[in-house]
Amino acid sequence: MKLTIERGALLNALSHVQNVVERRNTIPILSNILIEAGAGGVRLTATDLDIEAMDTAEAQIGHEGAVTAPASTLFDVIRKLPAGADVELELNPENRQLAIRSGRSNFALPTLPATDFQTMVADQDATEFEISAGDLRRLIDKTRFAISTEETRYYLNGVFLHAVDSEKGAKLRTVATDGHRLALAEVEAPKGAEMLDGVIVPRKAVGEVRRLVDAVDTEVTISVSDTKICFRAGQAQLTSKLIDGSFPDYGRVIPKANDKALIIDNKAFEAAVDRVSTVSAERSRSVKLSLSAGKVVLAVSSAESGQGREEIECDYAHDDMDIGFNAKYLLDVTAQIEAEDARFLFHDPASPALVLDPGDADAQYVLMPLRV
Repeated sequence: MKLTIERGALLNALSHVQNVVERRNTIPILSNILIEAGAGGVRLTATDLDIEAMDTAEAQIGHEGAVTAPASTLFDVIRKLPAGADVELELNPENRQLAIRSGRSNFALPTLPATDFQTMVADQDATEFEISAGDLRRLIDKTRFAISTEETRYYLNGVFLHAVDSEKGAKLRTVATDGHRLALAEVEAPKGAEMLDGVIVPRKAVGEVRRLVDAVDTEVTISVSDTKICFRAGQAQLTSKLIDGSFPDYGRVIPKANDKALIIDNKAFEAAVDRVSTVSAERSRSVKLSLSAGKVVLAVSSAESGQGREEIECDYAHDDMDIGFNAKYLLDVTAQIEAEDARFLFHDPASPALVLDPGDADAQYVLMPLRV
């Protein structure tokens, strides 16, 4: 195998695939990237057996062939070469090392045979549709912060992607929850996605897809089968196994009878929560909100760290109420609000609060209260 490629093109393709590789592997081949040189250029593939990332780049092919090389080392070497440089990759048939040459720089990396590399087999009968990169980014960004990291509740370790019927027509919706907070976002369902059954996309796959579409402005093709989901953006492709489990009936968690509205300047509230939580106990990070006519008082009291208190003007015209929340969860939600004001809807101190964004009617958030 021998090829020559522009450093930027190779680095771009490597950046799309190398993050899939786990840093610590008991199976050596999974630490490597598969490099395939053929008539269409060079194709790079990485996998951890649950997720597979693939990208292609134009290259001048001297000899066709395939080999695997250490993902982390290869990426670091290419990243540190001068911008705009040409890079030559050649497999030495005698010592089976991958030679990397660019200008006066020369490297030799160990390899493993391409025949040992395992790739994912595409499922048949998949539901396929196209969605704009912007809509996909929004669906991910509005919800992924609420994904659970608790491995025992594995069915919450991802984003629930599904189609729903609404008064405004079919919607494509993402939902994530960890039992303490819930995030929901939706867009108009693309053609072909109107009947999509619910699937749970794993947390790692969600992060890799977000990275994949970060700088993409084109349509993204999504294929969903019973066990896998595949995202294609340009020449890049990401395939992931789905979480085999049932997502809870999240509709029962979303409050329907919250009638006490609090409207508050979002940036001012966010900054105040951040300030007073500086002295909160590390485990609970609880902040008490004392609501009364025209104002809300944020208070934190910790035997170890001290006390913090701040008062903010707001639009509130209901009975006085004290309610507590985890400060981090409050900050995660306020970070998603696009409008100047945030709208909180309460029922009582023991019931979940509904948070709405006046600037985005297709997103909503639920926060479970803490005892204070």
